[in-house]
Amino acid sequence: MAYTPYAHVRAERVVVAKKKAQLAFDPQAFLATVSHGRSVATYRKNGVVFQQASPSDAVFYIQTGKIKIVVASKQGKEAVVALLGPGDFFGEGCLIGQPLRLSTAKALLESEVTRVGKAEMIRVLHAEPTFGELFIAHLLTRNSRVEEDLVDQLFNSSEKRLARTLLLLANFGKEGGPQPITTPISQETLAEIIGTTRPRVSHFMNKFRKLGFITYNGHLQIHSSLLSVVLRDDA
Repeated sequence: MAYTPYAHVRAERVVVAKKKAQLAFDPQAFLATVSHGRSVATYRKNGVVFQQASPSDAVFYIQTGKIKIVVASKQGKEAVVALLGPGDFFGEGCLIGQPLRLSTAKALLESEVTRVGKAEMIRVLHAEPTFGELFIAHLLTRNSRVEEDLVDQLFNSSEKRLARTLLLLANFGKEGGPQPITTPISQETLAEIIGTTRPRVSHFMNKFRKLGFITYNGHLQIHSSLLSVVLRDDA
């Protein structure tokens, strides 16, 4: 092929065009739109996004609302293993060859959720670095949270676990937090999350209220002083 003095210029333009295309990709817009391999659905309170032991064939992303991840034993006993909110992914086990769901995903309140099919998810992870960065950040955050939850269950009392759960629900540590918990979460659900009974949760909630750590004013308000329960040394 004959050399042309402008060949390198054309090559540079191709590289620049590719970079511009990558920069133009908006992960949030991608997740909010319906297209090939993607759909958006609204789930009412207690609506099931997917069932334990059902085929694992998609990844989900929460636009609005809250989703709880529940695991059931063969004896029918259930445990809430995660509470997820806007900006969270779930169901990513399909990407590592998980054939069946290991848990059930239910809407804690009315929620809008994007479903991304496995093939489409793999495609965009390979094709769009900005999306890959977003997803990897999610996985790292979730992994850290799982480790913290395990330590919490192994070494902390149910009172400390409840205090930590309330602080997380109120977005403590994030910009603008802690915020009022506007999501109606029953004491039964809190008991499932921390692995205790509803009467114990009721006892601790009353104790926190009397100490001024939480207040009820239309919504449950969590105060930063509740952190003292988590940091307390019981040894």
